[in-house]
Order: sequence, then C-alpha cells, then structure tokens
Amino acid sequence: MNATTALLTDHYELTMLQASLADGTAHRRSVFELFARRLPDGRRYGVVAGVNRLLDALERFRFDEQTIAFLADRGIVDQATRDWLAGYRFTGDISGYADGEIFFPGSPVLVVESSFAEAVLLETVFLSILNHDSAVASAASRMTWWAGGRPCIEMGSRRTHEEAAVASALAAYIAGFATTSNLEAARRFGIPSAGTAAHSFTLLHDTEREAFVSQVDALGKGTTLLIDTYDLTEAVKTAIEVTGTELGAVRLDSGDLPSLAGQVREQLDALGATKTRVIVTSDLDEYQIAALAPAAVDGYGVGTSLVTGSGYPTCGFVYKLVAREDADGAMKPVAKKSPDKISIGGRKYALRRRSAAGVAEVELIGVGEPPVDDGDDRELLKPLVEAGKIVGRTTPAESQAHHLKVRDELPRSASQLSRGEPAIPTEYIGDLKARNPFAPRSNI
Repeated sequence: MNATTALLTDHYELTMLQASLADGTAHRRSVFELFARRLPDGRRYGVVAGVNRLLDALERFRFDEQTIAFLADRGIVDQATRDWLAGYRFTGDISGYADGEIFFPGSPVLVVESSFAEAVLLETVFLSILNHDSAVASAASRMTWWAGGRPCIEMGSRRTHEEAAVASALAAYIAGFATTSNLEAARRFGIPSAGTAAHSFTLLHDTEREAFVSQVDALGKGTTLLIDTYDLTEAVKTAIEVTGTELGAVRLDSGDLPSLAGQVREQLDALGATKTRVIVTSDLDEYQIAALAPAAVDGYGVGTSLVTGSGYPTCGFVYKLVAREDADGAMKPVAKKSPDKISIGGRKYALRRRSAAGVAEVELIGVGEPPVDDGDDRELLKPLVEAGKIVGRTTPAESQAHHLKVRDELPRSASQLSRGEPAIPTEYIGDLKARNPFAPRSNI
C-alpha cells in the first residue's frame, strides 16, 4: 500500500488551489473542521473509525512525477500549481476524536489547522475514509451492544468492494467485533481471523457425514460444523457421532433462527454436547441480534448489513472552513449560512461532560476557546499531527478498548433501536451567539 493517495480527491480541490495561489490567498492560515450535522434516523450516537487509515493516507499524500505528468497531460492545473504540488507536504496540525470515540451532531471529529492550500487538498480523501469507516463502526457498535458479550464475527467481504471489505473489517473490530473472515484485514491490521466451511464443502462430498469427517480430520474437533444443508436434526446427530461431545460449535444459516437455535441447543444437550456453541448467521442486523438476545445463541456472524452501515452507508460528515486569516493577519471566524447546511464559525474544542458517576451528560463544545472542565469531564480532541509529524496513531486493540470504555459512559437509553434524539445533547459555549443549529429539527 505504498501508492500515492494524492489523486483520491476531487478535481475542484486543485482548481481552487490554482486560483488561490494566483491571488495570494493560498497561504492564509486556515482552520477546517470535519463534523456531522445530524445522526441517521434511529441512531442515538455515532462511532469514529478510520482515523489511523486517514493518517496513513496523509503520509502517502504526495504528488510524484507520474501524478504531476497526469495533471499536465489533462491540463487540470497550470505549471505554477504543478510546481507547488511537486513539493507538497502537510506541515500543519491536526487534532481529532480517536478511533473508537463516540460522536454526536456538531462534534468536531477532526480539526485541521494549516494554510488554506495544504488543508483544502485533503477534504475528499479525509471525508471518504471517515464517512465509510465510521458508518460501519456505528452499525457495528449497535450490534455488539445488543449481542451482550456474545462474540460477533465480521463476514461481509463478498458484499462490498474488495478494499472497502478490508476497511470494514477494521471498523467492525474497533466497535467490538471479535474476528473477521477477511485475511487481508488480518494481515494488514493484525485482526484475529476465523472461518471453517460453507455449504459447498458439504455438497462436494457424497454424504454429510463424509464432509463432517473431512473437516474434523483437517481442523480438529474444535471446529464449527455447518448443519443446515439438509436435515437439521440428522446433521446434529451426525456431528456428535463424528466428534463426540467435544465439538466446538455448530452454525445455523437459515430459517427461523430463534426457534431453530433452541431446538439445536436441546438436542446438543441431550446428546451430552453441553459445551458445543450455537452460532447463527443469515443476513443479521442489530434488530435481529436484539431479537435473538433471549435465544440459545452463543455468537453471531454478520455480513451485508454491517458493511453497508445497516442502511446508512455514510455518516454525512462534511469538511468546512470555519476560520481563516484576514488581510491584516488576524484569524476570523467564517461560516456557511445556506438553509439546512449551516456551519458554525470559529475553531472548536470539545469536552464530554460527565456526572459524578461517570455517565455522559452533554457534548460541550467551546467556540474560539476551550470549555472549562468541571472535574468530571473528558477531553475529546487528541493530537494526531503536529507540525506535519504524525503523533496520534493507535493500534486496533487500543481503539477497541477505548470504544468499549467510552460506550459504557453513555446513558442506557443510547442502546435503544427506536427513533429518538441523540443520547446526549450538544451545547456550545464561547463566541457563539446563535442557537444550536444541530439541535433536533423538532426543537429548531
């Protein structure tokens, strides 16, 4: 993954650069912020993912000879702009919410401080990474919350673009998934991988018994046998005859999962296989996982719904200029006033206000100045890049641990799957005089 990321952008980023270089505004100090104006319907919180991938992309954001030649051949920008791009290196500062952090409407998920020229080029690649990965993580978090400690397995690779599959596996892991089926994600990020056999393996053999024997001989009695290719009751009986009571797990991939899981559990127990786990798959989402909570299920495999954000494949993040240097060298807040697309001018700082018991109460955002910690608050913006040097990388395991910890701060209502307002409100202090434009629409 050493290829340049410089062309993972939109054409107009470069034309804006050319115009601003020509008129002298390109080097004005600027602050861009990445945030969501609202959460998808039915979501009480969002989960940040993709920060480490974003830092990797920033490190490879270089206009090499081939890239400059492409820009010249297409006539996209002039020679002066190409000369500037050839030496491009981001030298500014970036702070943001860490991978695994919770976000709400208006949360300054990313704050980019540099010249206009350096920052404007990063808009598209930053948005594409964080919008995708955070959408997957937001769905995954709801799934793992309702799984209630039962492991979730990411298995959505065949339902999305091959590179999106790798990113999805990482985002799901950050939000609490235990393993992935995707081997490239395992190699690239060190995520635990798992997998056994599909229906085709059973169908390959002359009998189901022969397929089970072959799998157990190859993988051991701790494997997971897929039991719904033919007759379920006969498959469970055959599985235990082949393995004894040491079979690791059985997998159900179709039918009325709650009732079938109960049926299989009873049969396994009657056969003495009380430690054999029951794993269910079959187009699960958070709603089905919640419905399966009382069932005799020990784990879930999730694919399509996970990698598509469970109906919301983007978080709606935007990247907006909120402050810039004026002609006199002073920093000036700037804001967009378009109806339904308003932004708030001024550099933001964020705290999560918590009760004395450690329960999140408010997303507190300072405009132009940091809000004051009353003793129970948690600072949300972490240094990611300082003077062009990447300082904020975390490991997937660290990100997962962080997510599970901060999710536990949320009020219990945050787990609800019905439509409703964000789990906690967003409040602004400091220079802001207007009402909160990111409040629920019913309150505006």
